[in-house]
Amino acid sequence: MVSNSEARSQAPGSQVHGESKAGPLIMQFGTSRFLQAHVDYFVGQSLAAGRSSARLAVVQTSASTSGKARVAAMNRLASYPVRIQGVQRGELVDFEEQVSAIDCALVANDDWVQVVQLFCHRVTHLVSNTADTGYELHGDDRPTDTLPQSFPAKLLVLLYARYQTTGQGLTLMPCELLANNGTVLKTIVLELALRWNLPEVFRHWLESQCLWINSLVDRIVSAPIEPLGAVAEPYALWAIENQVGLELPCEHAAIRVVPDLAPLEWLKLGVLNLSHSYLVELWQQAPSGITTVYQAMKDPQLVGELNALLQYEVVPILRAMALGEDIDAYVQSVRDRFMNPYLEHRLADIAQNHSTKIERRLLPIWQQGQALRPDLACPRLEGCLRHHQLLAETVA
Repeated sequence: MVSNSEARSQAPGSQVHGESKAGPLIMQFGTSRFLQAHVDYFVGQSLAAGRSSARLAVVQTSASTSGKARVAAMNRLASYPVRIQGVQRGELVDFEEQVSAIDCALVANDDWVQVVQLFCHRVTHLVSNTADTGYELHGDDRPTDTLPQSFPAKLLVLLYARYQTTGQGLTLMPCELLANNGTVLKTIVLELALRWNLPEVFRHWLESQCLWINSLVDRIVSAPIEPLGAVAEPYALWAIENQVGLELPCEHAAIRVVPDLAPLEWLKLGVLNLSHSYLVELWQQAPSGITTVYQAMKDPQLVGELNALLQYEVVPILRAMALGEDIDAYVQSVRDRFMNPYLEHRLADIAQNHSTKIERRLLPIWQQGQALRPDLACPRLEGCLRHHQLLAETVA
């Protein structure tokens, strides 16, 4: 059962946009359709099942008109649809669920006073899914700014305000697609606090009273539903690296608390990411009118080569790594995802920065094979690496 500490649950409340009521909140930075069909979806289902009580306070940090429109819809609508389309356990599924998880939505540039008030008094957890450059600092941000421009600086201002008011720690659960995202964000915020010459006792509070959680998120959210909602595949994962004192903000079957994210990161890299890039490699060498992953999976030659790569080269390497995960089940889940007829996942999109992806996705798996299974023949991996002049550089 999800719980919050007694001190957190008794924090004073405040009215925002006329609908917010007293009670614990999860503050979410970002309004994207991914969050709507991932974190927000999990929170909504947990609330509906009576497994948790914290609702979401969503914050739009940019000035985009589309983001402001989503904020307006979040404040106006009691729920929004998430349509699940794809293959689940070998069967086609296509259904819609209503998500009711949002307590209030705010625009940072317009509602910063309310954001600070909620953060200081009602928030127990923070989640974020900022853009690719979301952790970058802005050179013009200063400690005297009421509302800095970068996300880490905004977060530091909020944390310092909380320290000066209630002084209660909280749990930060960033969801950016970045290895060790919680640790990275913590390092950036601490370094910024030092640069701004904030008190040492506050920096100690950031380290000792706040939990910075590493997590791994995975779900393809293919399209928005206007004015609010999204279309998503059945597969979903929010893997959370455990820490002493961790309390989850909600419960859902797709949420896994694990002692170490590395095995899941290797599994995703070696099966999902590697398969995407290997399909592109085959597609580029023999174009045949195929444009999507689904079409590639219907082509006997392409899918035969992919299956051979996984069965005879990649899976034996992953087994040798002793990941402690059900590798066969994960491979099957990836096949189901690739066979989703509703998803137009274009190979040309995956092909962007292809050589870099080959280096990041195939080379580490081959290197693990060399270390753990030097007896294993890997002609497909090695052929691909040689084509991109990566194997020769590694051997040299």
